[in-house]
Amino acid sequence: MPIDNQAEIEITSFAWVPEFARGFVRDLRPRWACEEAGLSYRQRLIGFETAKSEDYRREQPFGQVPAYRDNEVQMFESGATVFRIGQRSERLMPRDPAGQARVLTWVTAALNSVEPFVFDLVNIDLFNKGEAWTVERRPQVIDTLRGRLTALSDWLGDKDYLEGEFTAADIIMGTVLREIDDKDLMAEFPALVAYRDRCVARPAFQRAIQAQLESFAAEPVAA
Repeated sequence: MPIDNQAEIEITSFAWVPEFARGFVRDLRPRWACEEAGLSYRQRLIGFETAKSEDYRREQPFGQVPAYRDNEVQMFESGATVFRIGQRSERLMPRDPAGQARVLTWVTAALNSVEPFVFDLVNIDLFNKGEAWTVERRPQVIDTLRGRLTALSDWLGDKDYLEGEFTAADIIMGTVLREIDDKDLMAEFPALVAYRDRCVARPAFQRAIQAQLESFAAEPVAA
């Protein structure tokens, strides 16, 4: 779906990030949700200086992306924005309260019960690569993450998606699993590899990541 500058939904993202971060910045999540839901959106691209500004901090207290707004709400945090978009589309969330509660549960689980342990590994392998302390710490991080992935794999079983049908929760969990770069660890969980690959093979994901990649300028943007 082409980005529509007149669209009701606005997603704020960075105009430039380093190469290693491209395709992983969190605004990818609401972009993907909009693509799945068939909702057009406009993008607001900002530089790191804008993100530090007092005005932007009133929208996003931590100076991160995404920030989100539509004609009813103004929000931040990728999980919350994806849930908001999901509430507007039966493609992403059941209409009954029980079904919506299940989606919210899995969005929260992805962000709180899985992603922090994934980021511990990213912190070692990417942001602190080569540091002496990582030699002792990494096996502990792997063991803890392995436990989380085992529980997730046991739940998933032979289902295509977390709740059977694709929902907003799979957007969050799918992007969390994309961040694991340890192929040996993931090889222990073929069901999760298949699940992750199934999520990112969806046309809506492909459109969303292409839109994000196309938004980045060639050089850092200060404003």
